[in-house]
Amino acid sequence: MSLRSQLGLIRRSILNASHRRLVAFGHHGPIVTFTFDDFPRTALTAGAPILERFGARATYYVAMSLMNKRNELGEQFHHEDLVSLLARGHEIASHTFSHLSARRPAYDLFKRDQARGETALCEILGIRASGNFAYPYGEATLEAKRKLGPELLSSRGTCGGLNGPKVDLNLLRANHLYGDVGQAKAAQQLILENEKKKSWLIFYTHDVAPDPSPYGCTPELIEAVCSFAAARRARFMTVAQVIKQLVPQVSPQAPTLSNRSVEQTSCTSGSASQEQDRTVLHHA
Repeated sequence: MSLRSQLGLIRRSILNASHRRLVAFGHHGPIVTFTFDDFPRTALTAGAPILERFGARATYYVAMSLMNKRNELGEQFHHEDLVSLLARGHEIASHTFSHLSARRPAYDLFKRDQARGETALCEILGIRASGNFAYPYGEATLEAKRKLGPELLSSRGTCGGLNGPKVDLNLLRANHLYGDVGQAKAAQQLILENEKKKSWLIFYTHDVAPDPSPYGCTPELIEAVCSFAAARRARFMTVAQVIKQLVPQVSPQAPTLSNRSVEQTSCTSGSASQEQDRTVLHHA
C-alpha cells in the first residue's frame, strides 16, 4: 500500500470517529437504499425504471448548478426530471449548488454554497430540500462534520460499510456501485452481510448507461443488485424514509431531527414556520 493510501485510511478513520451524532438503528433492518449523485439524466431515464420494477425508490442528491449541463458523466438533469422524480415517489436531496468539495474553500464559503443549493431547489421547484445531504466527491472535513452536520437531518459520505447498530447521522456510510454486472458479486456480499447484521446498506452511483463513466454503472448491474436484494427480502427505502423511522429514537439533545420535518414540503407555505425551522437549525 502506498504512503498516500495509508494516509487516506488514517484520514478517513479520524473523520469517521470524530464529531459523531449517533442514533440507535434498532430493529429496522435490513434496509437497502440506492442513491444517485449530481445527477446525470440516465440515473432517472435508465436507473429509476429498474428500481421501480422492484418497488424501490431512490434518493437523488442534486447539485443545482449542473442542471441542463453536460460533462464527463453525460447529459445532466433537466427541470422536468426533478418534477418527474417527485411525482414518482423518489427523494430529492442536496449536493451543494456548485458541486463544491468541502476541502477546497474556507468552511464559510462551502456552507454558503450548500445553502445556495437548497435555496435553488426552493426557487425552481417550490419545495424544500429533504434535509439530507451528500458531500461532493465524498470529501467531508472535520470542520464541516462538526458545524454543518447538526444543521441537517443527515450527511452522507463515500466511506464504505454498513450503518448500524449505531448510525452516525453526520456521516452516513455508503458503497459505490460502479462498472458492469461483473461487479455484482461484491454488492451481493454486502447485501448478505447487511441481512445478517440487520443494518442499513447504502449504495451510490452516478450515470447508468451501457458504457458508463468510471463513476457510473450499467443497467445490468443495477438490475442484478436490486433483484438480489429483493429476493433476499430486504426493505427498499430512501434516505428520508429511513431517517423518518429513526426520528423517535433521537435524544432531546438533537433538536434538528426532533423539530425539522423529514418530508419534502413547500418552501412558500408560511414564513413563520420557515423562520422557526431556521431558528432550530442555527441553534443545533
